[in-house]
Amino acid sequence: MAGLGELERSVMEQLWMGDSALTANEVRDRLAAASAPGRAPATTTVLTVLSRLERKGFVGRSRDTRPHRYSALLSRAEHTAELMHEVLSASSDRDAALARFVGTVSAGEANTLRRLLDDLVRH
Repeated sequence: MAGLGELERSVMEQLWMGDSALTANEVRDRLAAASAPGRAPATTTVLTVLSRLERKGFVGRSRDTRPHRYSALLSRAEHTAELMHEVLSASSDRDAALARFVGTVSAGEANTLRRLLDDLVRH
């Protein structure tokens, strides 16, 4: 994810995989389970990262309960779509960038793109 550090990306992955909002301790525990032994961040580090992600607009915090619960403000798909749009907007030749992208997709992805574009044209 562009604009995010390694730990920020890891925290976002945990929030996206969660069924509901998570506390900092729950995020830490999930990171610990996914990390090599002795490589899990401290709760204070996770809180710092969550605060930073909140300031950046990636994470929302529920202050109604203690401890606070955190959730991703956008789904992984929405975030990816925003990144793709951002990259296309920065391109001096959007048509060339799109052509290059389409030239690298698999047959299945091409079929998905074709179906989605057909649906867009119909509506």
